Amino acid sequence: MKHTYTLSISLPTLVGSALVALMCVACGHKSTAPAADTTDSVAAVGPAFSEDSAYHHIKVQCDFGPRTMNSEAHERCGQYIARELERLGCKVTLQRATFTRFDGLRMKGYNIIAETRPEATKRILICTHWDSRPWCDQDPDSTKWHTPVLAANDGASGVGVILELARLIKQDSLPYGVDFVCFDAEDVGQPQWEDQGGEDESDWCLGAQYWARHPHTGAIKYGILLDMVGGVGAHFYQEGYSQRYANDVVTRVWDAARSAGYGDFFPQEQGGYITDDHLPLNRVLGLPTIDIIPYYPTSEPAFGPTWHTSQDNLDNISTATLKAVGQTLVQLLYSQSDL
Repeated sequence: MKHTYTLSISLPTLVGSALVALMCVACGHKSTAPAADTTDSVAAVGPAFSEDSAYHHIKVQCDFGPRTMNSEAHERCGQYIARELERLGCKVTLQRATFTRFDGLRMKGYNIIAETRPEATKRILICTHWDSRPWCDQDPDSTKWHTPVLAANDGASGVGVILELARLIKQDSLPYGVDFVCFDAEDVGQPQWEDQGGEDESDWCLGAQYWARHPHTGAIKYGILLDMVGGVGAHFYQEGYSQRYANDVVTRVWDAARSAGYGDFFPQEQGGYITDDHLPLNRVLGLPTIDIIPYYPTSEPAFGPTWHTSQDNLDNISTATLKAVGQTLVQLLYSQSDL
């Protein structure tokens, strides 16, 4: 996943983003992303997304430790996610598989599939990954390269948003089905010290590749991938492959962000081309799927300063970012009229 951020155009530096420090009393964590742009929220619909609920689920995942393949933390966390989705009214299936890492290591894992209204013939997919990267191979401190990433943002944040969306849908049902899929073995591509310039992108996103070859349903109209959706200072540009394969879905989501009052988080500008879980869904299955993933125009790497480092922890999770992404998805889900 995300081993490169290939830029298709030169993006201007973001300016004028007001940073607001908010203390969340319920969870004791900070939010430092821009506040909502309420001037755009005249057409807002749907229930209120709870960023504190999403944060709680992120914290629980992190409390297990890094969820690396073949580890106890991985198994305990997977059971937690499945139990929560089942408790929230979803039909849950564990799609088990054995994956082979680039170095030949065999890894037992599973995709977690959760369906609301499984009888519905019209469906939307919202997906993320739930495993942790085994190496902090982008850490400024090379002594940490062989330690696993806690993955508060790069893994746990997408799951946190999905679990809160499942709670809302249970309370306020939709006239169509929503499939939540948490992909395993996404972040196991070869580390940077192994890269000799011939890296194969198929080393990444193994769970998504498996699901694309063995989907649980053929009724899904389109998909939305969530990746690193809780970082401090995150902005979500329109990813290149998303525009290529599912531009109408990009338009739906970015329009929903504006309507919900979070247009500042979703600039109407193109980002880069990202190797991520949406690629096999588009290329193998032919399912139009977009990637909601941040781009930091002044950071190197462009995924942000915590990407694949030891700093991907709860201190660098922003409830304001979680709220922006979550409420945007609520806006989208509760305004669908043309599935």
